Amino acid sequence: MNTVLTPDLLFNWTGQAAFYGWMILIFLPRINAFLYIPKYIIPIAIGLLYGGLMLSHYSTSEGGFGSLDNVRNLFMNDYILLAGWMHYLAFDLFIGAWIAKRADFIGISRLVQVPILVATYMFGPIGLVLFMLIKVLFTQKVFIQGQEKIYAS
Repeated sequence: MNTVLTPDLLFNWTGQAAFYGWMILIFLPRINAFLYIPKYIIPIAIGLLYGGLMLSHYSTSEGGFGSLDNVRNLFMNDYILLAGWMHYLAFDLFIGAWIAKRADFIGISRLVQVPILVATYMFGPIGLVLFMLIKVLFTQKVFIQGQEKIYAS
């Protein structure tokens, strides 16, 4: 069977991979064997696909990053639009894994983490901001010679 890697097919594959990564973060135990999948394996795989799409389509696409109109024109190319979506998927999942690991370290319960992780999955920066705000309730920051030390309260 000859499968053509269309933008729709790649969209489905990467979306499913990211979804499984989020399910691992939310439902499975936080042992390294499980955490490596959403923290490294899935974001790296999506990142490699992103890189391939950008390298093969960016130079032939109209638009750029200099203005909103240029970005709009750039994303008229389905492969570049898909690459932009992959960018979100990879970064949000990596940040979600970072949040989960930090939240475990400072003692935030998994029940409190769930809405933070769901917010990160759905709305990226909103979940990160939510985590940073909740983290303040659970920790004290002490800066010693340029290094941040976290102490659970």
